[in-house]
Amino acid sequence: MKDSRRKFIKKAAGSAFGMIAAPYIIPGTALGKNGAVAPSNRIVMGGIGLGSMGSGNTRNFLGKEEVQYVAICDVDRNRRGKAALMVNGRYKNKDCRTYSDYREFLEKEKLDAVTLALPDHWHAIVSIAAANKGLDIYGEKPLARSIREARAIVQAVEKNKVIWQTGSWQRSVENFHKGAELVINGRIGKINRVEVGLPNGRKPIGTPPVQEVPEELDWNMWLGPAPTVPYRGISHWDWRWILDYSGGQLTDWAGHHIDIAHWGLGYDRTGPISVEGEGIYPREGIFDVPVEYDFTCTYKTGVTFRVANSARLPHGMGACWYGDKGWLHVDRGDRINASDPKILEEVIGPEETKLYKSTDHWQNFLDCIKSREETITPAEVACRSISVGLLGEIAMLTGKKLAWDPEKEVITNSDYANRMLIRPYKAPWKLDMHA
Repeated sequence: MKDSRRKFIKKAAGSAFGMIAAPYIIPGTALGKNGAVAPSNRIVMGGIGLGSMGSGNTRNFLGKEEVQYVAICDVDRNRRGKAALMVNGRYKNKDCRTYSDYREFLEKEKLDAVTLALPDHWHAIVSIAAANKGLDIYGEKPLARSIREARAIVQAVEKNKVIWQTGSWQRSVENFHKGAELVINGRIGKINRVEVGLPNGRKPIGTPPVQEVPEELDWNMWLGPAPTVPYRGISHWDWRWILDYSGGQLTDWAGHHIDIAHWGLGYDRTGPISVEGEGIYPREGIFDVPVEYDFTCTYKTGVTFRVANSARLPHGMGACWYGDKGWLHVDRGDRINASDPKILEEVIGPEETKLYKSTDHWQNFLDCIKSREETITPAEVACRSISVGLLGEIAMLTGKKLAWDPEKEVITNSDYANRMLIRPYKAPWKLDMHA
């Protein structure tokens, strides 16, 4: 029944992927008391990955009246238990189903949508599997651990005509929207350069001793396509500082501030033509992502992006655009500043460029499930945002100035660097490049 309802909603809203379709209107007879959405007409959801971001996203969706959350999946039994308690507490029952293997979860559950929040090295495999099931997806940033994986996710989303929302929620916050809209409408003139400040790197910790795998954790499944290594107490938050699973603060935050920098220039669906830079890497220990990083991207327009850890930049964290009439900087904490405060008082006229407006990132996803319109951070946009961070990583690791073709998505001056567009998978795991 839920399968049929999902197909009905999608067909009713218009089946052409990427086209602006008429919103799906829920009839008044489908609403419960006081206009609340009746259970039979709610968007049925589940979640895979219930760590910090996964639990936070689940909590946000549980607060939406049109959502019915029914199942969760995590390789850690303790996290499964805590998440199930949260879901059951919302509905005052014990109905939330739990799984340790995403394949069983996707096979058994009849869902409309799913939230994904896993270590980066798992993003592509699970995202593609969910898209192939026809599920609409709220997926955490960064989109993927490699550029080829990111492109494979985009292809799966397009092929299966599913709605994708990336967890780059800054686009749904007023100061980021205002700053990007002022820039794209020329309030600081013609842009010549951009500075993107990301967090300073995590200090190395050496090599912790081998430990017994906690009884509640399926360590082999956690590793998945990554190399087999003994358990050293690194399985949740601190996986971010190991290259096999993540690119550290660089890739963890590229999907936020690089994303905003692109937005203000209209670069959502393109990329740089060259990248060069350097990073400082730990000399020993299991943490091997850069503790400092600094690279420059040049775009076809001549605009340059300098991406670095915040201590190296005058404005620190955030995105700062520099034009021939001044500069404008945005960051978290509702921060927005300009070389001339009067710039921030400018009003965007009716004939000027209006950027996509959302005031609630999670609600935007739900609205797009019903309307079948593109979300504020679709997969293609997320692919372009993380590609900049990943190209910077490759440039720093190889020590080369890379020539990048943003249309073909290949490095044109180094076969060795080109091999780093995808990370090897451990058997039997494979990347479905033709999803």
